[in-house]
Parts: sequence; C-alpha cells; structure tokens
Amino acid sequence: MYQIFKVISHTTIDFAAEELKKYLRMMMLRCGEIPVGYDPAAKKGFRIGLMKDFDLDTTDVEDTRLDDIIYIDTNAEGGIIAGSNPGATLIAVYRYLRFCGCRWLFPGIDGEWIPVIDGLPEVNYRKVADHRYRGQCNEGAEYQPNMMETIDFTPKIGLNTYMLEFDNPFFYYNTYYNHNNSRVRAPEPVTRTTVMQWKRQCEAEIQKRGLHFHDMGHGWTAEPFGIDSSSGWEPVSEDMVPPESRKYLALLNGERKLYGGIPLNTNVCMSQPEARRKMAEYIADYAEKQNNVDFLHIWLADASNNHCECEECRKKNTSDWYVMLLNDIDAELTRRNLDTHLVFIAYLDLFWPPIEERLNNHKRFTMLFAPITRLYTETYGEDADMSKVIPYERNNIRKPDGMAECLAYLHEWKKIWDGDCFCYEYHFMDMQHMDVSNMFMAKIVYDDIVAQKKQGLRGII
Repeated sequence: MYQIFKVISHTTIDFAAEELKKYLRMMMLRCGEIPVGYDPAAKKGFRIGLMKDFDLDTTDVEDTRLDDIIYIDTNAEGGIIAGSNPGATLIAVYRYLRFCGCRWLFPGIDGEWIPVIDGLPEVNYRKVADHRYRGQCNEGAEYQPNMMETIDFTPKIGLNTYMLEFDNPFFYYNTYYNHNNSRVRAPEPVTRTTVMQWKRQCEAEIQKRGLHFHDMGHGWTAEPFGIDSSSGWEPVSEDMVPPESRKYLALLNGERKLYGGIPLNTNVCMSQPEARRKMAEYIADYAEKQNNVDFLHIWLADASNNHCECEECRKKNTSDWYVMLLNDIDAELTRRNLDTHLVFIAYLDLFWPPIEERLNNHKRFTMLFAPITRLYTETYGEDADMSKVIPYERNNIRKPDGMAECLAYLHEWKKIWDGDCFCYEYHFMDMQHMDVSNMFMAKIVYDDIVAQKKQGLRGII
C-alpha cells in the first residue's frame, strides 16, 4: 500500500500531496486508497516537503523564495519529492508524474494524458530552474473557467508566475462575455463587481499553488485621481475626471484632459509633488490591502509621446520624473513598514533611462523590459546595436525598431541598474494570426527564452 506524508504544514504542500495522490490513483487503477498524513519524521512512503526539511543543499541559488530547485529521489515504493520553496515542491510533484508518463498538453481536463501503469519507476533527479520568472499575464479576451484552467496548468508545465493586469480587469472579461465578434452568441453581460470577485478567485488559486503573483501594471495614472480606468482602451466622457483632479493631468497642446478620451492612456503632471504624493499614498493603500501580492507593477499610461509639456516637466526627461515617483512610493511604503516588492518598467518613453535621478532602495525593485516594438522574426540572441540609441526628446520619440535597437536601450538602462531584470513579451498578441500552425512562433519563443541570459534577463511574462 502506498502512503504520502507531508513533512511540513503548508497550503501548497497540502495541495501537492493531494495532486500526487489523485494522479497515482488514476495511473494505477487497482492500487486502492493512498492515505495522506502529516509526519515530519516519516521514513517510508512518499515524503513531500521543502529541501531544507531533508537537509538538502540549496546553496547554488541566490534566494530559495524566488529561485526554484526541484529534487526527486524515489523508488517503486516512494521516496522524497521536494523543492526549494512550496511552489517548487508542487512543480517537483508534476515533474515526478511526468517521469511516470503523465503529460499536460494544454489547459483543462481534455489536455491531460494519464497513462495506466503497473508500478512506479525509480527516479533520481535534481534541477535548478533556468530562469527565475516563468509565466504569463491575463491580457486578452478571458472567461473565468479558462482562467481557472490556465492557473492550474501553470505549475504542471514548470512555470511559477502568473500576472493579473489591472485592479479590476473588467475590460478583458467584458471583451469575451459581450461576444462582439460572434454572429451566433448573444451577449452575456458581466458587472465590475462580478469581475472583481473572479479576480479574487484567481488570486486564491494562484496562492494555493505557490505561484508568484504579479499584479496591476497600467492604471496608476488614473485611479489615484478618482478616474475609473476599468473601461480599458475604450474612450469615456471628460465628465469622468473629477474637477479637483483635472489640474494633475498632463498638459498637452495647452489642455489638461484625457488623452484620446482614454483614462488608461492618460499621463499626469509628474513635476507636481502633490500629484506624486497622491499616487504614492494610493499605491501604498493598495499594497496595504492587497497584501497577497508578491510583485506590484508600477507602470505609467499605455501610450507614448503624451507626457506633460508644462514648464516644470520639461526640465527633466520622463524617466527622471518616473524614478522620483518610484522613490516617493518607496518612501511611503517604508514609512508604513510595508515590504511590498515593486516592478518598474522600461517601455515606450521609458526606454530612455533617467539622466539625473536614481532609485534609492534597490532591494525594493525589479526591472521589467517590455520591447513592444521588437520584430518576431528576430530573437534575444541578436546583438544590441548601440549606434541606434538617440537622445530623448519629449513627445517626439521614435520608438525602437527591431530587437537589436530595443536591446540597445536595455543596455543603456543596465548602465545604471545592476539589479534583477526580466522581460514582458507579446508573442501571442497578434503573431498567432500570422502563423496559423504556430510552429514558427513556438521556435521563436524557445529561442528567446534560451537567449535571454545573454542579455542579462532572468525570465519572461
């Protein structure tokens, strides 16, 4: 009779044990019940826990909370399945099951292939993950059953990260449930309250699996000023701007108003200390309430060449004001004794690094490189073409064209930032419609991931 023992009490370890039990019973149809218990001193059966619980070496990684090691030492009757952190332990369970013949080909039950076997193989395996950040973001037209399936699928294929963009991702859900592009499906209206409940459900499932939860992104240039950005990239009435907040909007062509009528695309007058203070306090409030967030992304508006043209803002480039904002947020979080980890982004106007300002507290931050203007006929294996770097010119930037040029700006940032850095990518924003088989794009993704270390990147969302 098989047995499973948890040697540490933790929600993700509990889930890992139940997953091991479920798939063992599916593979060995007559093995009978497999009891799951808690016993730190267990010597027989399957023992599931952290590597440190078994006195296993983890000194080859920087940070066991973030860097995954999986360890498997089993025979036909059981053995040790462990990881450097709880999420890595769950990944180790799925990797063990792969050695048994299981496959997860795509999200959902229909994507599973579970073999029928007579006995269990002997497995001796240890692997340090090639990258620290391995995951996806929820951008797109999404529906809740599929969100549940993709979260469940994530650790099964060795990924450890899931990002939910926006405080309230109503736009993404509404895009699906309205069925605007369908001739046969009637709209199924959803409310912002329902979507917020669904986001919380996603968060619970992410946390249960020990995945790193990345949150937010765009929206911080609207929400702190009482402007609802949940309509996404749809224009709204100027009446959405509270009268007392209009003075904080970026001055463009002599006017302070929504950029194209879209809150999400509207920047603010960052030279105003009061504007930065409002953003810092709002973000700190958010961090205090959403204390389940592992990485809180602080991005500006989702548009370029639309930054404030007032006399004060013209005195610094956009990234200098951005770094001042990030330092203000860090100071407010420190004042409240919050250890929230922040992610800043190199994207659009922020491809150009700051000239004067620097981050005060490197431990608080990780950098995100988002080369949205790259080409998907090239990879991160390209050499940075430093000759293409041009000076920043407010509201008259030319976006980098192609990977070599994008990477040149990454290298410019790295001259002043020697900390953690990973990338945000767009392989499946449009390209899947141009590569019907997806085979070409699959190779591009693979080559990108292999080549990222060359550019000093530690993973991908």
